[in-house]
Amino acid sequence: MKRICPLLLLLTFYSSFAQKKPKKDQLVTIRTTYGEMKAVLYDQTPLHKQNFLKLANEHFYDSLLFHRIIQGFMIQGGDPNSKKAKPDERLGSGGGNLERIPAEFRPELFHKKGALAAARDGNPEKKSSACQFYIVQGKVYNDSELDAQLKRIAGTRMADSTQREIYKTLGGTPHLDGNYTVFGQVISGLAVLDSIARQPKDRFDRPLKDIRMNISAEKIKKKKITKKYGYRFE
Repeated sequence: MKRICPLLLLLTFYSSFAQKKPKKDQLVTIRTTYGEMKAVLYDQTPLHKQNFLKLANEHFYDSLLFHRIIQGFMIQGGDPNSKKAKPDERLGSGGGNLERIPAEFRPELFHKKGALAAARDGNPEKKSSACQFYIVQGKVYNDSELDAQLKRIAGTRMADSTQREIYKTLGGTPHLDGNYTVFGQVISGLAVLDSIARQPKDRFDRPLKDIRMNISAEKIKKKKITKKYGYRFE
């Protein structure tokens, strides 16, 4: 009978433990004038997930505005300058003093409706803003429209047929794929997203009436999130 090396057994145990997925995850709540949105953040984008949770736990986002809304496209917020902004003040450049986050593009994480993604400036590395984010509203596409959208961005492609079908049913903004980091998904409250996106705005896409946010995160059992919101973790 062959003896099994104790060290090998120990390494096998720790390897198995390390691969064991946690039973809980952070459920993000985005409170607005028009209701609440619930979101989960992806483990595949750890830098963005950690950063967003850090800011939320520090109450960084509390009382900031959704300062840019485009119906059929997205709503954007997280500019720290928006907290005390005057009604006619143009926003969107705040947070530039914070260190950008390296891009974390994942083909399976795409810009479907409700996607939570990081805004960015035109830096060549496509690094993300440390604080500004947007939530995709988008639109529903047919096959020819999808093909036309994908041609706008060289090298962009659909990850699989399921992704294409989602753009044809739920909708989204496919031309942003591979250019902005998607790091989460709204799993409840898409009607709130629609309500915000349709509000009157000025020529710079800022809502005429301030739309403030408060963001918090709570660690909850994944089974409970799935049962209540229908979201299934991979």
